[in-house]
Amino acid sequence: MRHLLARYASIMDRFSVFVGHGCSMLFFACIIASALEVAMRYGFDRPTTWSTELSMTLCATAWVLAVGYVTERNRHISITMLEIVVGPRVWRFFRLVQLLAAVVAVFFLARAVWAPAMKVIARPEYSGTAMNSLQPSYLKVLLLVGCVFHLMQLVANITRWFQRTEKGTSGGH
Repeated sequence: MRHLLARYASIMDRFSVFVGHGCSMLFFACIIASALEVAMRYGFDRPTTWSTELSMTLCATAWVLAVGYVTERNRHISITMLEIVVGPRVWRFFRLVQLLAAVVAVFFLARAVWAPAMKVIARPEYSGTAMNSLQPSYLKVLLLVGCVFHLMQLVANITRWFQRTEKGTSGGH
């Protein structure tokens, strides 16, 4: 069982890194869309009807999906001074408390977004903008996917905590 959990954590880590690196491309695409909008609006006096909505969707997608990467790397917001003050043993216990609190919080967030996500799958919602895209439907489902992805990475991190193979938590360890 221990080997199976270690394998799961390793696979999940690799998947999170892969998705995280892919998300960087979404930010790059957002920069291109924004630059194109600036050129079209101010260079040609022909603003687009799609660039703002596309940029918001790209950034939201990258932000939601990168959560696994941030969690895998333990690069989320942390009070590193507290780590120095309490020492490694107490800090290790705090890490477990933080991981378990994150599981509870993300679980309840997933429960909260479940019904809206299922509703838009059954009956899509549109943005009502000039582009009138499926952005609201897409983002509701994406948030649920991001919650599941985050929970899966948290389980991998908890597995590593119990196996004492957890990655560093501050200072780029």
